[in-house]
Amino acid sequence: MRIVTLEEHISFPEMTAFLPANIQDKRRSLGLMQDKLADITGERLSTIQETGIATQVLSVENTDVYLLPDSLAPDFARKYNDLLAEKIKDHPSSFTAFALLPVTTPIAAAEELERTVKTYGFKGAMIRGHINGEFLDAPKFAPIFEKAEQLGVPIYLHPGIPPNEVIDAYYSNVGEMTGPNDAIACYGWGWHSETAIHVLRLLVAGVFDRYPRLKIIIGHMGEMLPMMWSRSNGAFKPGNGGRNKRTLIETFTEQLFITTSGIFTQPPLQLAIDTIGINNIMFSIDYPFSSNQVGVDFLNNLQLPADQIAQIAHLNADRILGLK
Repeated sequence: MRIVTLEEHISFPEMTAFLPANIQDKRRSLGLMQDKLADITGERLSTIQETGIATQVLSVENTDVYLLPDSLAPDFARKYNDLLAEKIKDHPSSFTAFALLPVTTPIAAAEELERTVKTYGFKGAMIRGHINGEFLDAPKFAPIFEKAEQLGVPIYLHPGIPPNEVIDAYYSNVGEMTGPNDAIACYGWGWHSETAIHVLRLLVAGVFDRYPRLKIIIGHMGEMLPMMWSRSNGAFKPGNGGRNKRTLIETFTEQLFITTSGIFTQPPLQLAIDTIGINNIMFSIDYPFSSNQVGVDFLNNLQLPADQIAQIAHLNADRILGLK
């Protein structure tokens, strides 16, 4: 069976030379994980071949570009995308990519999205969370959505580090511990709920209605939204304080797509099927933070009809990303 995965991360240490010293220090702190993030044709390629993965869509793991001044961010993103394209060009069937965008400069970001799609065949872009405290419903980010809709490519909205004010208020000084608790703030809960909030902001601000052919992808089995599906649909009815013209269910079943990245048990998948629907679910692994083998084992052991497994494994991704 053909398998496509599309939340698979990379980070290239050679790009740190273009960063300020304080950001370089943060990059170096990744240690051994940096080796896995930098690898394309070693363990990454061998394990996708061993597990039967046909294509992985790669994306830059970090938010360094958001921290750069506007004068430097577009060139940094361009260099990163050029390097990524160079590293995968000899394996066109195994790898494609989502672009890194200089989101702090939205017009330049839209131009970079167009360049990477038309020059390299990239399949859209990944944006990681809020942008220095601002969310994508702010009008300044409209050029990015306009260009994505025009090109017919999706925006993958991935969790990012919560704003400092949120970390201080919600995730710090837990019990007798001092400082933030990363598990609560990020990978254990916080950044998943924040991504759901981000998508709901786009709904209530009317972004989906303004760009009715826009496709947004989120990971981790829907970032908690399927669990709140019915209740949230009732809360965000048109005319109930927002600018959305359609219900949550009408909007999300047409324009929101989710991946399985990093969540490998069947109950949350079944909930996603029962809510957002089988046509909107795509398989992903979250490599290297999850292993290719664990992800594929989950897929191969699903207790679902074969046609539904095929939709999750590749048919939906092939359609939404325009893969051959």
